Amino acid sequence: MIFEHRTYRVSPGKAAEFLKFYEVEGLPLISRYARLIGCWTTESGVLNSVLFIWAYDDLGHRTAQRAKLAQDAEWQAFVPRMLPYLVHQESFFLTPASFSPLK
Repeated sequence: MIFEHRTYRVSPGKAAEFLKFYEVEGLPLISRYARLIGCWTTESGVLNSVLFIWAYDDLGHRTAQRAKLAQDAEWQAFVPRMLPYLVHQESFFLTPASFSPLK
Protein backbone atom coordinates (compact mmCIF):
# COMPACT_ATOMS: atom_id res chain seq x y z
CA MET A 1 0.00 0.00 0.00
CA ILE A 2 1.19 3.51 -0.78
CA PHE A 3 -0.36 6.84 0.01
CA GLU A 4 -0.26 9.95 -2.13
CA HIS A 5 -0.08 13.20 -0.18
CA ARG A 6 -1.43 15.80 -2.58
CA THR A 7 -1.61 19.47 -1.64
CA TYR A 8 -3.48 22.17 -3.52
CA ARG A 9 -2.79 25.76 -2.56
CA VAL A 10 -5.82 27.83 -3.49
CA SER A 11 -6.35 31.56 -3.95
CA PRO A 12 -6.76 33.36 -0.60
CA GLY A 13 -10.35 33.31 0.58
CA LYS A 14 -11.32 30.51 -1.82
CA ALA A 15 -10.69 27.38 0.29
CA ALA A 16 -14.30 26.91 1.42
CA GLU A 17 -15.62 27.46 -2.11
CA PHE A 18 -13.02 25.07 -3.55
CA LEU A 19 -13.84 22.37 -0.99
CA LYS A 20 -17.56 22.52 -1.76
CA PHE A 21 -16.88 22.46 -5.52
CA TYR A 22 -14.48 19.52 -5.16
CA GLU A 23 -16.77 17.59 -2.83
CA VAL A 24 -19.78 17.89 -5.13
CA GLU A 25 -18.13 17.63 -8.55
CA GLY A 26 -14.61 16.22 -8.25
CA LEU A 27 -14.78 13.67 -5.47
CA PRO A 28 -17.38 11.43 -7.14
CA LEU A 29 -15.18 11.30 -10.25
CA ILE A 30 -11.78 10.64 -8.69
CA SER A 31 -13.28 8.18 -6.21
CA ARG A 32 -13.82 5.81 -9.14
CA TYR A 33 -10.02 5.51 -9.35
CA ALA A 34 -8.57 6.22 -5.88
CA ARG A 35 -9.56 5.73 -2.24
CA LEU A 36 -9.68 8.90 -0.19
CA ILE A 37 -8.06 8.50 3.23
CA GLY A 38 -8.69 12.08 4.31
CA CYS A 39 -8.87 15.74 3.39
CA TRP A 40 -7.65 18.65 5.53
CA THR A 41 -7.17 22.40 5.37
CA THR A 42 -4.22 24.21 6.91
CA GLU A 43 -4.40 26.53 9.89
CA SER A 44 -0.65 27.08 10.11
CA GLY A 45 2.36 26.81 7.81
CA VAL A 46 1.45 27.38 4.18
CA LEU A 47 -2.05 28.81 4.44
CA ASN A 48 -4.87 28.44 1.93
CA SER A 49 -3.85 24.82 1.39
CA VAL A 50 -6.05 21.77 0.99
CA LEU A 51 -4.34 18.45 1.62
CA PHE A 52 -5.63 15.11 0.38
CA ILE A 53 -4.29 11.64 1.12
CA TRP A 54 -5.21 8.97 -1.44
CA ALA A 55 -4.51 5.23 -1.13
CA TYR A 56 -3.26 2.90 -3.86
CA ASP A 57 -2.09 -0.71 -3.82
CA ASP A 58 1.36 0.33 -5.07
CA LEU A 59 2.98 2.83 -7.45
CA GLY A 60 2.01 0.74 -10.48
CA HIS A 61 -1.63 0.76 -9.36
CA ARG A 62 -1.50 4.52 -8.89
CA THR A 63 0.02 5.01 -12.35
CA ALA A 64 -2.66 2.83 -13.95
CA GLN A 65 -5.49 4.48 -12.06
CA ARG A 66 -4.28 8.01 -12.86
CA ALA A 67 -4.05 7.03 -16.55
CA LYS A 68 -7.67 5.84 -16.44
CA LEU A 69 -8.69 9.04 -14.66
CA ALA A 70 -6.96 11.15 -17.31
CA GLN A 71 -9.04 9.37 -19.99
CA ASP A 72 -12.34 9.91 -18.15
CA ALA A 73 -14.37 12.47 -20.15
CA GLU A 74 -16.10 13.77 -17.02
CA TRP A 75 -12.72 14.34 -15.33
CA GLN A 76 -11.42 16.08 -18.46
CA ALA A 77 -14.39 18.45 -18.27
CA PHE A 78 -13.92 18.98 -14.51
CA VAL A 79 -10.20 19.89 -14.51
CA PRO A 80 -10.48 23.19 -16.46
CA ARG A 81 -13.13 24.34 -13.99
CA MET A 82 -10.88 23.41 -11.04
CA LEU A 83 -7.71 25.10 -12.31
CA PRO A 84 -8.78 28.72 -11.61
CA TYR A 85 -8.86 27.91 -7.89
CA LEU A 86 -5.28 26.60 -7.82
CA VAL A 87 -2.13 28.59 -7.15
CA HIS A 88 0.20 25.61 -6.64
CA GLN A 89 0.06 21.80 -6.61
CA GLU A 90 2.34 19.35 -4.87
CA SER A 91 2.33 15.58 -4.65
CA PHE A 92 4.53 13.04 -2.92
CA PHE A 93 4.24 9.39 -1.97
CA LEU A 94 4.29 7.81 1.46
CA THR A 95 5.07 4.18 2.20
CA PRO A 96 3.91 3.11 5.65
CA ALA A 97 6.36 1.65 8.14
CA SER A 98 5.75 -1.95 9.20
CA PHE A 99 4.15 -0.80 12.49
CA SER A 100 1.91 1.87 10.93
CA PRO A 101 -1.81 1.38 11.59
CA LEU A 102 -2.48 2.35 7.95
CA LYS A 103 -0.74 -0.14 5.71
